[in-house]
Amino acid sequence: MMAKSSSRTTSKSVAHKASAALRDGRSSARTRSIAASALAQAKSKGSK
Repeated sequence: MMAKSSSRTTSKSVAHKASAALRDGRSSARTRSIAASALAQAKSKGSK
């Protein structure tokens, strides 16, 4: 069974914090995983 697709996207403020968490060398593996997931759901700069 496939997971249901969501049309929600990550807000700019959450994407900014997720990006900072990925750049911070002190972040745990779990934090980096969650941050990467949030960024994967964020709109790219070129998207409208």
